[in-house]
Amino acid sequence: MIMNDTARKGLFGRFVAGLARTRQGLVGQIERLFGGNIPTAANLETLEELLIAADFGPALAQQLMAPLQERLGRRDLSNLDQVEAALKQGILAILNGTAPPPSSIDHHTKPQVLLFLGINGSGKTTTIGKLANRLSSNGGLVVLAGADTFRAAAIEQLQLWGRRVGADVICHQAGADPSAVVFDAVQAACSRGASHLLIDTAGRLHTKRNLMEELKKIQRVASRQMPDAPHERIMVIDATSGLNALVQAKAFHEAVGLTGLILTKLDGTARGGVVVAIADQLKLPITFVGLGEGVDDLQPFVPEAFTDALFARS
Repeated sequence: MIMNDTARKGLFGRFVAGLARTRQGLVGQIERLFGGNIPTAANLETLEELLIAADFGPALAQQLMAPLQERLGRRDLSNLDQVEAALKQGILAILNGTAPPPSSIDHHTKPQVLLFLGINGSGKTTTIGKLANRLSSNGGLVVLAGADTFRAAAIEQLQLWGRRVGADVICHQAGADPSAVVFDAVQAACSRGASHLLIDTAGRLHTKRNLMEELKKIQRVASRQMPDAPHERIMVIDATSGLNALVQAKAFHEAVGLTGLILTKLDGTARGGVVVAIADQLKLPITFVGLGEGVDDLQPFVPEAFTDALFARS
């Protein structure tokens, strides 16, 4: 993603604010652990525990610690700055390894069909509304599809967002066939010359199997009308759920083949390490993150901004 200096500084500032709790919980302890002290085997062991507590997970924590332990053995590790630089390098390498292709949301096909998945409570519908606002503000013509017919409240919430951001909403009554909604929505988006169709889906049915089969059916219906649709299959994950989110994401990935992730509520957790753990284990790009409750608080995920903000000094 190409940004000018002003945009880059603005995004960095948002990440600094959004990662405040994680930074205070993790980096603050790292500074107290190593500030003025020469790294030892004992405090490197404590650092690994801090990484695990911040939801990097045991395997990733060991991976990030390996270069530090190697340098300690060579007596090439003497201060806090070197410890933080090594951690930043390791984290950035993981995040850059899953970076999305340029303009992944600005697909050349019109309309670009984006299928949103995730369990109830992850912030999925709100995220769709915020992304619709972002796309509309950039000149896009957005259509929303309320395929979460399992909950009447989800349809109502999507309609509210549609009115708020000026997007048409295609929906049926609660309990209707979600695939029928998608069929109508693809037709409407094509006939209206929309740039994007954002499809909201259910996060819970009576069994996990029912949910996954429904999502597969939605994909089949969309692809019959547009051979490449849905162009993106994006899972919305609540960052405050920590490593539990990995289990959820793996199940959805197996069912529909996710193409990207959006993490919400990152500002509400002290365990921001889950961002890195998810990227490391799923090898999927994180496209956006939620850094607050405002309509413009859905921000593109830029690995450098995230990593620099995580270790920013106050």
